[in-house]
Amino acid sequence: MYVSVVLFTADLRLHDHPPLRAALGGAREVVPLFVRDRAVAEAGFAAPNRLAFLADCLRDLDAELRECGGRLVVRSGDVVEEVCKVAAEADADEVHLAADVSAYAGRRERRLRRALETDGRRLHVHDTVTTAVAPGAVTPAASDHFAVFTPYFRRWSEQRLRDPLAAPRAVRVPDGIGSEDLPSRTAPSGVSPGLAVGGEREGRKRLTAWLRSGAAGYADGHDDLAGDATSRLSPHLHFGTLSPVELVHRARRTGGPGAEAFVRQLAWRDFHRQVLAARPAAARADYRTRHDRWRSEQTARADIEAWREGRTGYPVVDAAMRQLRHEGWMHNRGRLLTASFLAKTLYVDWRVGARHFLDWLVDGDVANNQLNWQWVAGTGTDTRPHRVLNPLAQARRYDPDGAYVRRWVPELEGVAGGAVHEPWKLPAPARERLTGYPDPIVDLTECLARFRHARGRD
Repeated sequence: MYVSVVLFTADLRLHDHPPLRAALGGAREVVPLFVRDRAVAEAGFAAPNRLAFLADCLRDLDAELRECGGRLVVRSGDVVEEVCKVAAEADADEVHLAADVSAYAGRRERRLRRALETDGRRLHVHDTVTTAVAPGAVTPAASDHFAVFTPYFRRWSEQRLRDPLAAPRAVRVPDGIGSEDLPSRTAPSGVSPGLAVGGEREGRKRLTAWLRSGAAGYADGHDDLAGDATSRLSPHLHFGTLSPVELVHRARRTGGPGAEAFVRQLAWRDFHRQVLAARPAAARADYRTRHDRWRSEQTARADIEAWREGRTGYPVVDAAMRQLRHEGWMHNRGRLLTASFLAKTLYVDWRVGARHFLDWLVDGDVANNQLNWQWVAGTGTDTRPHRVLNPLAQARRYDPDGAYVRRWVPELEGVAGGAVHEPWKLPAPARERLTGYPDPIVDLTECLARFRHARGRD
């Protein structure tokens, strides 16, 4: 019997954790390790909201481990160097790690494997920890990945998922392995005031409550902006405080159209991961180029800033952008319409918007964020790449009485009903009473013509 190290990354939980279960099955003692990776901060991915949520997750994970007799070891620096140091301190024979799909994760895994093998140690990488179906588990006949969701979902749905694993009852950590202090949520500045609480116990509580009372209406209500009928579980999926395998199993047991619609969204998450695993460059380059000549950031600077600040003059766009800043999260329909407004109405490079979302979204990850942005921009996997979402039509359909807009745009809280979506059409006395809300920064008809001309569709 030997010692193992379990490197936690985007899997900050004890329930349904294959790397931890494998380590406990063969080792006398286990070191649960999290490394605050210097490369993540240097690449600009250590956004305040995600750091705050991460602090919650690490503290909760440590508390859960202590209830099992263990503890979480935290280090900072180069992840490969730190893992090798801990493995040497513990005289560990092997390291267990969850598979991931980004180009960086691939480089990390290769570096870690080489370094451990040099020291005479083994690396075990486990699938279906951060996905329900592993990338590459289902492929079309003539390609290494699916580029269209519907046939992928058909094959994905046919897969038999492994059974979820119970949380361990006991975790024994070797003595003498030093750890840094756990990070605190209060440390980062710039955290959204409405940011949700992180951690596995919070995630499991939210999941249970939503399956009991929210899932039934999900199919009909998940696009309702004011109703906010989404699960809000995406931050927990991003940090791995919830297992996608367990979520699929529990949703299917709940049954009904709402649960089925929710499972479909989990499949979309796996779909994006299998695309990125096969095409890592899609995180920064067009998956399918349309040869766009985007407006430069310098030329479009005023429009971009108005979009970022939620002052475009189109209330539903502004409401969603303000929700993002306040909560570090945005309704799924809001993400689609704000992305379409930037990329297609303002004709600004999707990478500008994707970067802003990553700066604020607590659930912002490379696969979902970048590939959803590309889907909306028409450079990704959308089978209708030239569609443009009209913000007024979207508002009338998904926020018909304007409740969502009034919630997030206080300048318009006195405007009744759907009239709130076009305040520029209000009678002059009513417009004068608006407290500083701007007129639209662009004309939708002109912008649609510009986009169609740019894409050769006029």
